[in-house]
Amino acid sequence: MGRRPNRRAQPVRPLPSPPRVEAGPDGYDYHVRPVPAARAEKTYRCPGCDHEIKPGTAHVLVWPAGPGGVEADIDDRRHWHTPCWANRANRGPTRKWS
Repeated sequence: MGRRPNRRAQPVRPLPSPPRVEAGPDGYDYHVRPVPAARAEKTYRCPGCDHEIKPGTAHVLVWPAGPGGVEADIDDRRHWHTPCWANRANRGPTRKWS
């Protein structure tokens, strides 16, 4: 008789992709890391449109590229809708980076 599958086994979560560096329209560089829908577990507020990013929605995590490098202060990170980040030069953010 074969073994029964463990119903409590957690699904394998994909590893986060390494961040890429993008130049912003404001002249600063930013680290950008895609967050796949499978890893989006919390609700965030997009600074581009001021709407919620619901759990299970693919988006990007963005933070300024500076002396902290890839391991920047967690307070500097922002979750953006992917289209909002791509079109940020066409309109300003509704919230300011503090």
